[in-house]
Amino acid sequence: MVFKKWRHTRPFFGSILTVLSGLMILWVPLNLYLSTFLPGSVAVIGLLFGGLITLMGLMSFFLPSASKALGIIVIFLSVLSVIGALGGFLFGTIFGIIGGALLTAWRMVPAQESAGAPVADAAAQPAKTG
Repeated sequence: MVFKKWRHTRPFFGSILTVLSGLMILWVPLNLYLSTFLPGSVAVIGLLFGGLITLMGLMSFFLPSASKALGIIVIFLSVLSVIGALGGFLFGTIFGIIGGALLTAWRMVPAQESAGAPVADAAAQPAKTG
């Protein structure tokens, strides 16, 4: 019950998809580690973008109020990850775009509004996701 309440107060599924996307994008340059750190290799960009996307997904768990900005950055980095990491064989890019869109669309809804009851004092009520 505590987990369900915690899950409803943050963009849970968008964060999960974003972390999964970052790990998929990281997987390609980590498997090419012999050539990743050679001079002129663009696989380092894949490490950077995959790490940043994973970090953005983890940050959205702990900073749900910043999920809109994090979602926009995740979508941007997911599209650019095609350059250095093949976008995690494009599955990472697709999951990143979907996760970023979920983060951007997430909003806090007062608990009584989501239950359908009239809202008397929305600021005083505990929040719930929409």
